[in-house]
Amino acid sequence: MYAQCPDCLTVFSMDAELLAQARGHVVCGHCQVEFDALLSLSSQLPPEPFQYLPSRENSGRLPRADAAVYRPRPEQVFAPASTPAAENGDFSQLVFSPRFAREAKSSAGRRWPWLVACLVLLLLLCAQLAWAKRDVLIADATAGSWLRQACTGLGCRLPLVQDVHRLRLLARDVQAHPSVPGALLISATVRNDASFDQPWPVVSVTLSDVDGKRIAMRRLQPAEYLGDSAALERGLAAGGNAALVLEVEDPGNKAVAFEIGFE
Repeated sequence: MYAQCPDCLTVFSMDAELLAQARGHVVCGHCQVEFDALLSLSSQLPPEPFQYLPSRENSGRLPRADAAVYRPRPEQVFAPASTPAAENGDFSQLVFSPRFAREAKSSAGRRWPWLVACLVLLLLLCAQLAWAKRDVLIADATAGSWLRQACTGLGCRLPLVQDVHRLRLLARDVQAHPSVPGALLISATVRNDASFDQPWPVVSVTLSDVDGKRIAMRRLQPAEYLGDSAALERGLAAGGNAALVLEVEDPGNKAVAFEIGFE
């Protein structure tokens, strides 16, 4: 900002803080005349050549201030201008709330529904992945234990997971069927070494001759060797034993060995 001495016409660069402290009255540094700088105050110099800065007389009408850059919140308390803190230049007690801080707070308030929606979608995605990998999770020692405990508390039941590699054949025997001519009665005891319940396996019976050549084979579905539908639905309990009784056709005297497998 610029102001002009009315006596010697010297133009000076003015500082707003100095003008505010002196209420616009300054002393010319050239001719030492005191003058009101507000009467000739200008934001920029007019194009040269110029002699006088345009003067401003008091119009008697107060200008309206509309371009607000800051407004305190209602709960903020400001120290009066006449207090000792203001007179001594100590503004540490004043509380300011910049406009960008209020806008950030308002934006955070509008953002939380999106955060909740994203969290719900993330949980749904995790649930879909867990369902797709349920067999792996149930078979895992740690995750399967947590899932079984959670299901016990909720009153639900985990789906059966099959792992025939954890089924162990403890005993087996074959003999002629006591009541059906031309048939063999095979009994076997199987144990589930897994930490989770398994569905009943498909049992394969292979008969071979003295040279080890296969002469007969049969695959038995669980419904063929289990007569209890409830036991079929429950599956083979973790760590439990089960006795299986299988009926197969007798291939004759050539069959001297047999083998039982699980699928």
